[in-house]
Amino acid sequence: MPPSTPCALGFRIKSGWATTVLLAGPAKSPRVVECRVTLLADPDDPEARQPYHAGLDTHESRALKAVKRLVKAVERFAHRSVARLLADYRAAGYRVRAAGIVVGSVIDPARIPNDHIRAHAEEGRLFRRVVEEGLRKGRVSARVMVEKELWVKGARLRKRVAALGENVEGPWRAEEKAAALAAWMAL
Repeated sequence: MPPSTPCALGFRIKSGWATTVLLAGPAKSPRVVECRVTLLADPDDPEARQPYHAGLDTHESRALKAVKRLVKAVERFAHRSVARLLADYRAAGYRVRAAGIVVGSVIDPARIPNDHIRAHAEEGRLFRRVVEEGLRKGRVSARVMVEKELWVKGARLRKRVAALGENVEGPWRAEEKAAALAAWMAL
């Protein structure tokens, strides 16, 4: 691949991880270079995947300490993980210019009255934020997109996105398709 070929990343954020797709241009007919899972929380720490859940049903002072500790751990782990991802691609000769980050929602968690649902929203916001920060540190511009809105904007590309997966080893599920569409839009 020539060094001038534009590349973009797409992330479909989940709790503790993201499906990641690297696309290489041109934008009119990109190809999938790789699909992978990018870990955003330490798999050896089961609480790290859902750090705000640690604060549920716990005394308030202990809850705050537990959540703070877990959030810091997620930030450190995710920043290293995104930096390693970008370094791997750069070492392989790919020039990642932009990224699209797909999330389920961007609602303000403070507006959610139910504690359990609010914890999920806080986690969604946390994992989105750490990916954005990691990309910014790596000098990659990023755009956040809500999945439902992404497919409305990319409706005309739905069949072409599905076809991108024909030459991909491994699964080509909704997560991979959403990440690929986000990367395509970032190209």
